[in-house]
Amino acid sequence: MRETINSAVRINKFLSQAGLCSRRQADFYVEQGKVTVDGKTAEPGTKVCEGQEVCFNGKPVRMDTQTVYLAYNKPKGIVCTSSKEEGNNIIDAVGYPSRIYPVGRLDKDSQGLILLTNDGEAANEIMKARNYHEKEYEVTVNKRITNDFIQGMRNGVPLSELDTVTRKCTVKKEGPDSFRIILTQGLNRQIRRMCEYFGYRVTKLRRVRVMNIRLGNLKEGSYRKLTPEEIKMLKEELIRER
Repeated sequence: MRETINSAVRINKFLSQAGLCSRRQADFYVEQGKVTVDGKTAEPGTKVCEGQEVCFNGKPVRMDTQTVYLAYNKPKGIVCTSSKEEGNNIIDAVGYPSRIYPVGRLDKDSQGLILLTNDGEAANEIMKARNYHEKEYEVTVNKRITNDFIQGMRNGVPLSELDTVTRKCTVKKEGPDSFRIILTQGLNRQIRRMCEYFGYRVTKLRRVRVMNIRLGNLKEGSYRKLTPEEIKMLKEELIRER
């Protein structure tokens, strides 16, 4: 089946707009030789024009006619990958009837809100660290929290293993061993690493908000479609940042 597109676009953008994956993942698939354009193996930077056939693993890639935006309450143990090679992948866990992929990541041992979509452009904008998008978490640690710990978490934490210092953030004590934190970046296992720097170990980590989208009372392991108002607010925020 031939794909119809308005103008020539790079192969990674085409795959992203088709809802197959993010641009970064698309680059990886291209490098692995899994993508063809009119039967020829695509290369990084290959452009796709109207009428050309794009295939992934030998199967035609079809442009989705309707965008999908989901909020999912991820349980512990689910891996935020669209790869079917991972048995506990989020795509199988959600079981949505059309192609979607996760926006960003939430590590295997964490739970809570993660967005899934087939809108590659929106997903790319949400994931860009330079946009300072807020993500809010509820965290429980293995011992009593001190004021020094809260203050230290707020002011930026050096993470030698990542060769960086975290951005200043909002942290509020919620209980003897729990706190709420709002981040504007998404470093690998960031909150766990920040806590470890001060001698604490995370025992429970739940994300409750991404930008204007809240987890609310969504049951663990369930998903819901974003409301028209949520989508409108989300897109307005992304447009303002361009």
